[in-house]
This record gives sequence, C-alpha cells and structure tokens, in this order.
Amino acid sequence: MGEKIYGLLGRKLGHSWSPPIHRALGCESYRLIELEPEELADFLRREDIGGLNVTIPYKRDVMPCCDVIDEAALAIGSVNTIVRRADGKLYAYNTDAAGFCWMARRAGISFAGKKAVILGSGGASLTARAMAKKLGAREIAVISRSGENNYQNLSRHADADIVVNTTPVGTYPDVGKAAVDLRDFPHCTGVLDVVYNPRRTALLLQAEELGIPHSDGLPMLVAQAVAAEEHFFDKTIPDSENERILAQLRRDTQNIVLIGMPGSGKTTIGHALAELTGREALDVDEAIVARAGKSIPDIFAQDGEPVFRDLEWQETANAGKLSGKIILTGGGVVKDGRNYPSLHQNGRIYELSRSLDVLPTDGRPLSQTTDLHAMYAERAPMYARFRDAQIDNNGAAADTAAAIWRDFCEHSGD
Repeated sequence: MGEKIYGLLGRKLGHSWSPPIHRALGCESYRLIELEPEELADFLRREDIGGLNVTIPYKRDVMPCCDVIDEAALAIGSVNTIVRRADGKLYAYNTDAAGFCWMARRAGISFAGKKAVILGSGGASLTARAMAKKLGAREIAVISRSGENNYQNLSRHADADIVVNTTPVGTYPDVGKAAVDLRDFPHCTGVLDVVYNPRRTALLLQAEELGIPHSDGLPMLVAQAVAAEEHFFDKTIPDSENERILAQLRRDTQNIVLIGMPGSGKTTIGHALAELTGREALDVDEAIVARAGKSIPDIFAQDGEPVFRDLEWQETANAGKLSGKIILTGGGVVKDGRNYPSLHQNGRIYELSRSLDVLPTDGRPLSQTTDLHAMYAERAPMYARFRDAQIDNNGAAADTAAAIWRDFCEHSGD
C-alpha cells in the first residue's frame, strides 16, 4: 500500500488551521479533505486511511462507518478522530474532550459547582456538555434555536456562571457577530468560545471589555490535535508541545497593526517590517484610494471627512479580519471607535511615536489645516486606548522595525 491518508474531514474547510498544527507535530502529509454527505461512506471504506480528524458537520455522521468507538466517545455521542489500525478496522475517538478541558484549565475557568450555558446543539456542544458535567458543573443548559431552551427565553438562565459558545457564529469571514449579549448574564465569571478565527470574536471582545476570564478555541484545537496525533501514530507526546505549538500559531496568525499620527512613519516602518518578517503589508489608505477611485485629498475636498471615515471603517474591517499581516492605518483611524474591534480581533496594535516637529504634512488634508500639537492633544487618549504598545520612531527605520518584531515575538501569545 502507498502513502497513507492523514487529514481533516469536513464539508467546507477553507478556514481551518489544522494542517499547520499537525505539520508542526511532524505529520507533513496532513491535508484538508472536503466531502459532500453522499461521498462520506465510500471515502471511509478506503484502506489507505491512516488517521483523520472530523469536523462540522460530520462528527456524528461518521459513527455508523466506524468499527470500534471508544467508550468515552460513545458516551459523548460524537467523534472527531478516526484511525485505521493494522487489523483494518476504523477506530474512533473524541479528542475534543481533552482539548476542551485544557482550554478551560488554561483560561483559569472552573466548572465546579457552576451553572453553564452552552450555545449550540451540534457535535461540539455534545463534547462541551459532557466535559462540563465531568468537571463538576451543577447545572447545564443547552441553548438551541428551537429547543425548550432557546434564544428567545435566555432570561430564564440569567444566573449562569459560564457561557460556552459551540456555534460557528462569529467565525471568519463573517466576523463581528455574537450569539448572545453577555450583559444578559450578570453573574458570568467565564466565557469559552470554540471559534479560533478570529482570535477574539465579538463574544470574546465583550468578555474582555467586561473583565470576564475567557478563551478562544485555538488552545482546544491544538490540544485535541496533539491527542489525535497520539492515536494516529500510537505514541506519547509531552504536554509541553501544546504550549509550543500554540505560541507558534499565535505568532504566525496574529496581525501587526501600526497606528500613529500622520507622518509618524507607519508606511516606512511597515515596509521595513515586511522585509524583516516576510509578511504582507496592507495599507488601509491605499485600499481606500482604490475603492474610491480618487486620492485622499480629493475625497476630503469633494466628499468631506465623514465619507472618508466611512470608507476607512469599511477597509479597516476588511484588513482586520485577515491573519498574519502587517496592517498600516491612517493617522485618524482612532477617531472612529468601530475600528478598534476590527484591528484588535486578530492584532497586536503598535503606536509609532515621533517628534511632532518633524512630521511631514504634504498630502495630508487635516495636517495641513490643523496645529499638529492640538491634533495630538485630541488624539493622544484615542491612541492610548487602541494601542497594546508604544514604540519610539525617532531613529532608523530598521531599528524601529526590529524593536516591534522583538516585542511581537515576546507578546503575541498574550
């Protein structure tokens, strides 16, 4: 028999980050396998299957095709890992369970004695409710669109301590949406979202704003993949691999975002960073010009600042939903609060600080008509709200870029 098949089995997989995780674990041939429902059974009969992960919508559909199902997976009612062993049989497991527990533990969220609300009723929900029970939850309410507990009667669960999202709401590319408003759960002390792209969904951005401990689904994805690899190759992988691979993915997928006064050097530093890191630099102002078909001074002169700000918001949203980029913004991007979640959801934000006396004003409509000291006095609190770090840019561009990259490598996993 030739090379065995390893990969992720699902219907639509364009957003998946599973391949880089498994390749980091040494499974170089791991790939995405998209199948329609009618193709599932025939595919699972293939003798060259080595190991598969299974995702939406097939976590329950594959079970009748498996010869041996692990007791824990049977109890959960969902599988996400399949291995064809030497005896020719398909063995099925649920490694999502281990991933879920590691995600919760890593976030410092305890289910013991707590009431948990689980959003969604699919395969991931089955795992979440089984693990919440195992971890000691005193009560579990599963919210579905049309069940006894649904989104129209959430008020009956306002006493929930933990909210777990197992729905795809907020997943890339349809970002910015949340299945619930956390203010409906005034006693909430923990939020878990199995979505991992973007890193901070609208639900998690709200949890962050409210000061509630939370986690995205990437730690779960990594930990379940490590457990799956153990089944694939019948080996033990040290726990330290979870953190190593998680840190690597955080660094590779998080955006570097540059903000700062007009003329502070965002374009120059952005291109220096692109050369240093090999990342693509996306200039929001360039995207605005391409969209409008005219220069920024012409937009201001012909249409006014409100039209420009709306275009800026749209292009910032487009750039911010991407991953692993360098995003260069206009000096006034901080004037519209809507831009913060777009930039923060996948990014670490750097304010470039440069002496106001050397800032150029050519081609910058507001800089030419406003005292820069007055402009900075107005915007300084906005920059402070947006930024994760402030970087001095009064020296050489290469030095500034290197300082940003050092900080990013150190803090991208925060």
